[in-house]
Amino acid sequence: MTNAGESISEGRLQPRRLRLLKLWVWFTEVVHPDEFQVTLFWAGVIGFLGAVGSIAFHWLATLAHMALTGSADPSMAESFGHLPLWQRFITPTVGGLIAGFVVFFAARWRGDIATTDYMEAVVLGDGKLSVRLSIVKCLSSMFTIASGGSIGREGPLVQLAALSASILGRIRAWPALRLRLLVACGAAAGIASAYNAPIAGALFVAEIVLGSVAIEIFGPLVFASVIATLTVRGFAGGNPLYDIPPFKLNGSWEIGPYLLLGLVSGLAAPWFLQFLHQSERLFTRTKLPIYVRMSLGGLIVGALAILHPEVCGNGYSVVNALLHGKLIWQSLAVILVFKIIATGATFGSGAVGGVFTPTLFVGASLGYLFGTMFHLAFPAATISPIAFALVGMGAFLAGTTHAPVMAIIMIFELTLDYQIILPLMLACVLAYYISARIEPRSIYSESLERKGGGRFSAQLVDVNVSDLMKLDPISVHTNAGFAEIAQKFLTNRFNYLYVTDDDRRFLGAVSLHDIKDFLKDPSIADLVIAHDLTRDQFPVITLKTPLSEALTTFGHHDGDRLPVVESVEQRRLVGSLSKTDLILALAAASQKPPMRRKDGAARTAIGPNQ
Repeated sequence: MTNAGESISEGRLQPRRLRLLKLWVWFTEVVHPDEFQVTLFWAGVIGFLGAVGSIAFHWLATLAHMALTGSADPSMAESFGHLPLWQRFITPTVGGLIAGFVVFFAARWRGDIATTDYMEAVVLGDGKLSVRLSIVKCLSSMFTIASGGSIGREGPLVQLAALSASILGRIRAWPALRLRLLVACGAAAGIASAYNAPIAGALFVAEIVLGSVAIEIFGPLVFASVIATLTVRGFAGGNPLYDIPPFKLNGSWEIGPYLLLGLVSGLAAPWFLQFLHQSERLFTRTKLPIYVRMSLGGLIVGALAILHPEVCGNGYSVVNALLHGKLIWQSLAVILVFKIIATGATFGSGAVGGVFTPTLFVGASLGYLFGTMFHLAFPAATISPIAFALVGMGAFLAGTTHAPVMAIIMIFELTLDYQIILPLMLACVLAYYISARIEPRSIYSESLERKGGGRFSAQLVDVNVSDLMKLDPISVHTNAGFAEIAQKFLTNRFNYLYVTDDDRRFLGAVSLHDIKDFLKDPSIADLVIAHDLTRDQFPVITLKTPLSEALTTFGHHDGDRLPVVESVEQRRLVGSLSKTDLILALAAASQKPPMRRKDGAARTAIGPNQ
């Protein structure tokens, strides 16, 4: 910055810098780069990293499964079906023991950052995840999955993608709100890569975790999800997760049975969640070491696998067989009961992973059995039980997650069958309302409440501009010469450069586009100072400006940042506020604090990364 006594900064604008500045001005006029586009770029990078992590985890889990079972069959049910009875019993037990030992020894390695839950990092924390503990968590999950534990792969995939975002953000020194958004992008990428469902991945995080679909939030989530999906498709192909026969709605009267299925799913969802919660409490009360509990959970799965190996894994292959009519309803009913017990045993024992896919299994089985009973009652009906299975998947998912929009889009992306949309929408919405009536709280918000989510939501009510702004923004003195102005535009890539006086009092801003005409004649440019280019009617906000008022001010301003001054009278420049950070804060503050259940219990979340 120049001294007050200088009328112009020393030095002339060098030809090389002049060419760079002309190129930058041209680029900004064509592309109009802003913070939102920069965020999209990094969201894309995170989506790619999340997909690479997903592919690597699948490969390592396959190797671990081969080491434990000697089989390379991608179908867990088929793989266990070919094992002798003693190996079916012992493999999940050994896998649970190894996974438990990994968690047990990792508990001694805690560093400065102890958080591994991406929901906690996004909603309650600063977006930072423990690298060491996250890797250990994924390693433990890999052994549980490889040994046939009844849990999904989506958990570690989300964990790895969110971790990559957290590491990148710490390297880039992103502010907390931006880091939280991009960790959320990692979570969306992990879900998208797990299910080949980019829209559902973005909606899951927006609807359940962030509670907002504002474009500044939803856009990066979509970008990360799409890049992750495209990357995974490049390795595994672009087919839908479930290959199903064509769905057809033969008449409007068929909506009635689907609505009834939505009612049944809405009634069953709270029971399923309560069962998982009670399973967790039962294992915790034993006071056994974690490795003993997890081996005990594996032992239960192994005992069930002796009779029905279909209980092993996340249930994907069984759902595929069900959707192609390869299971009779009597066998499916037994497998469903066994699968629920196996999921409760795996999840309750403390295994790391997700039960998102097992939840789809329960919904599909419930729908198929409902469809079979409907046919027995009305033999002339033309609705296939397979159609009920598809709708049941979505309805049960909506009832357990309290996210009907995500559930609708998820099933559509898993099947890519548009004909299913009408009955699916009605069943999901009805299941959600019925489930919410029985249990008004979301399972995810309750999980966060146990970690302080209610206190966080309450604190956001008092958040002000000073909590969100970036201190000491780049500025120039009012007597700064054109060469200094050009250098700071090139170095910082801003569209506006703030202008201050000797007391750092804000006087206005210089626009990048206002210097374009002077670039044509450097000799005249050398005579120009910041005062000649300053826009003195530039919007400002103060430290005491409410966030809602700051958002209104952004609505009348084309920039990505606003200068923050101490007060309207003094106008001393103290910081700058990002529009993206403001919207993130408002979105978080708009979430209702979780309500405590009347019985005071805390239900276990079933998120992809629990």
